[in-house]
Amino acid sequence: MVTRPIGRIAVAGVEPVVEHGARPAKSVIGEEFDVTATVFREGHESVGATVVLTDPAGRAHQVPMTRVNAGLDTWAATASAGRAGMWSYRVEGWSDPYGTWHHDAVIKIGAAVDVELMLEEGARVLERAVAGMDRTGEQVAALTGAIAGLRDAGRTPEERLSAGVSAGVRAELRERPLREHVTASPEHPWLVERERALYGAWYELFPRSEGAWYDEKAGRWHSGTFATAARRLDAVAAMGFDVVYLTPIHPIGRVHRKGRNNALHAEAADPGSPYAIGSSAGGHDTVHPDLGTLGDFDAFVAYAGRLGLEVALDLALNCAPDHPWVAAHPEWFTTRADGSIAYAENPPKKYQDIYPLNFDNDPEGLYAEIRRIVQVWLDHGVAIFRVDNPHTKPLWLWERLIADVAAEHPDVIWLAEAFTRPPMMHALARVGFQQSYTYYAWRHTREELTQYGSDLAGPAAAYMRPNFWPTTHDILTPYMQRGGPATWKMRAALAATLSPSYGIYSGYELIESVARPGAEEQIDNEKYEYKNRRWDDRESTLAPYLTKLNEIRRAHPALHRLRNLRFHHADDPHVLVFSKARRVYDRDDVVIVVTNLEPEQTRDSWIHLDMPALGLDPHDHFVAHDQISGEHWNWSEHNFVRLGAATEPVHVIEVRPEGVTLR
Repeated sequence: MVTRPIGRIAVAGVEPVVEHGARPAKSVIGEEFDVTATVFREGHESVGATVVLTDPAGRAHQVPMTRVNAGLDTWAATASAGRAGMWSYRVEGWSDPYGTWHHDAVIKIGAAVDVELMLEEGARVLERAVAGMDRTGEQVAALTGAIAGLRDAGRTPEERLSAGVSAGVRAELRERPLREHVTASPEHPWLVERERALYGAWYELFPRSEGAWYDEKAGRWHSGTFATAARRLDAVAAMGFDVVYLTPIHPIGRVHRKGRNNALHAEAADPGSPYAIGSSAGGHDTVHPDLGTLGDFDAFVAYAGRLGLEVALDLALNCAPDHPWVAAHPEWFTTRADGSIAYAENPPKKYQDIYPLNFDNDPEGLYAEIRRIVQVWLDHGVAIFRVDNPHTKPLWLWERLIADVAAEHPDVIWLAEAFTRPPMMHALARVGFQQSYTYYAWRHTREELTQYGSDLAGPAAAYMRPNFWPTTHDILTPYMQRGGPATWKMRAALAATLSPSYGIYSGYELIESVARPGAEEQIDNEKYEYKNRRWDDRESTLAPYLTKLNEIRRAHPALHRLRNLRFHHADDPHVLVFSKARRVYDRDDVVIVVTNLEPEQTRDSWIHLDMPALGLDPHDHFVAHDQISGEHWNWSEHNFVRLGAATEPVHVIEVRPEGVTLR
């Protein structure tokens, strides 16, 4: 086994590091995170530590580290990057002659021991500092003045010592230290991406439902189109969403097509599941004829862009039995002993309308075709892909595909729809997925949310970014089925504030909470039929509430981050309290969220804030400005709250210094 020499100064335990440095840690442009390491040496001499950030152009940027736990020799520095690309970082430990002299001189001269010797040694240390690095004239003068002061026999020893340990000298050597025996950790990769990889509000819709209408005379539905779906974009943009996500837009198979509510037999007019892709009309590189043409899709993407919306496309590597690949490439599927092609199963569930791909028979040919179809949509303006069930495909596929696409299209973002075991979810993030669906829909109690939020905001945040969805077209939990408007508001608010990225499935505004018997999904599921929601006829809707949430998110940079999540305490076990804080330029943005987790009942509770986590002293007071209701109160460390269906289920509090006038 090859071991790495420990070096003159010990540097160990560098974090964050993903898979021992085999894969990059991740951040987005401007995202702050702490680099930590253990740095020490033998004896009693002082040491220092520096983080060296190397940008994509090869330029090095040094960031001084601070010892945060002297007894454990833990050092930390906050790092961030101003541009996207592949960076790297390392930690350098070094011997600190000035720190050693400073410590010893204060003690010895204070005790009148070796006074002249210590003063002369200090002057020589500073001379080495002047000679060891290029400095401006002003910086050199700060040190040469101290050297002269240390050697000025006309002053008292205390005055001479003061010259050598002045604030100016210490500041200069903190910024440009005299470093000896520099020892570096290994170089660790660091991928910096655009902000949408971490922060954004998503809105999901089925294009065929937007503008669909029922022809009473003919007794059948008429599909919505890209043109009619584009009319919905104004409302989506007005609510403040950043991404409009389209379920698959490709031709749908006719063989074994599913009917309403997942029925095994479809009526002639049933549209089928858009996840059963492919027919005689084409496959993954084609749009469903009912939706329009590729030109119509281009017009949809262009209009979304003019509204400030990015379009995310569903990449579902499923094939209907009549997909063109089945006839042209039977080797891309699994043939059973009776000669039939195996359809998808998750016993006892059966998906007869879908043939899963087999990546073992012709991996290169299948990869080349998948890469081709992705390029088709890249060429049509798509830069975000929501990938359906990536955990059912080999990891090598995603690692290769994401890296291959990034080589020419570094801004592309991939969201993993992987409701699966944690090791697979984390592995998908490590091999390249920028975002992941999560278990948020099934986390309801304070203990569950606190633990899960802490896990996501902890070490895993170096490579995995959550996207919280209260419901999806596949998920309607019992919690949401029994909850009323207050519950639906609360779950949207929690998703929007706990996670920098969150998503809303179309119809959430209308509290579509009736489940198909025996299933955690809606009855009359949109996956199997058209749904005309008659948006213009709705008087009661959560759209204004979602709009307010997105306005709050945009106004508060603290909510654009994940690693800054901190939990606080409430006396009532059904009340959750957390905060996020972030310094932006010259001001601190601090947000506190207080939530009644059972909001159909009004609850009173005292909450207890960790004031240092808010950047405040324990005895400070501040103005608590509720961003939802507009109310404000004078708060301190301990505060009383009342939340419920009759009031608001959630406070989203902006922390303002005491004495600030609210407009």
